[in-house]
Amino acid sequence: MLNCRNIYKSYDNNSVLSDVSIELDDGTITALIGPNGAGKSTLLRILACLEPPNSGTLTIGDKQANYPLDMWFRNLQPWPKVTAVFQQLFLWPHLTLRKNILLPLELKKNSSANDIVNEIIEQFDMASFIDRYPNEVSGGQKQRVALARALALKPDYLLLDEITSALDVEQAAEIVKHLNNLKNDGMTILLITHYLGFVRRMADKVIFLENGCIRESGNFEILNNPQTPALISFMNAFSELEALQNNI
Repeated sequence: MLNCRNIYKSYDNNSVLSDVSIELDDGTITALIGPNGAGKSTLLRILACLEPPNSGTLTIGDKQANYPLDMWFRNLQPWPKVTAVFQQLFLWPHLTLRKNILLPLELKKNSSANDIVNEIIEQFDMASFIDRYPNEVSGGQKQRVALARALALKPDYLLLDEITSALDVEQAAEIVKHLNNLKNDGMTILLITHYLGFVRRMADKVIFLENGCIRESGNFEILNNPQTPALISFMNAFSELEALQNNI
């Protein structure tokens, strides 16, 4: 179980999230969508226990934290049960891509680290560039490595922030296929994305966030029949952008 209740978050008295409650069902993919600045990445960081909310409740498995509290991160200790991949990727520039994947496994003193890494290199077709450094490969290749590093830890919950943004269509389709396989194996996935075609094909649940509030949630049908002005406007903007791209 991974859920949050009544989450409120502000920076310098500016509200970013207000009364946000979500529940990630085990073995499902949840898509978090919304315009830029809606609070999506902030919510993901809170779920990953990388920063605390001002108030609310966060539950990971059988552990629960009620905010505010002083030593919030020690109460949950989510890593590696919860892992996250952000747009910035956070690859160590002085390590090869292989070493970037190995590092968290070595920190866990996993005796099978090399076998796990070799298997995941094959799964993600990375053998041709895995011994290069981050500045020697493309953005899409770095994105695959960042995802592979997270998956090497075999988390129960995987949180992804625009993981397909630097991938071409074929690479993105492979990632989507891999995520569906992970879901079928019981992993719970939260995915922030602007690719609504992927949302329609892969998401069990869709959450639309706008101005720090959940405006609508449900299955992918909410994209076909939006009920709130905010989601209607968002879908209209997406349709206009899609039409423009098709005419280029």
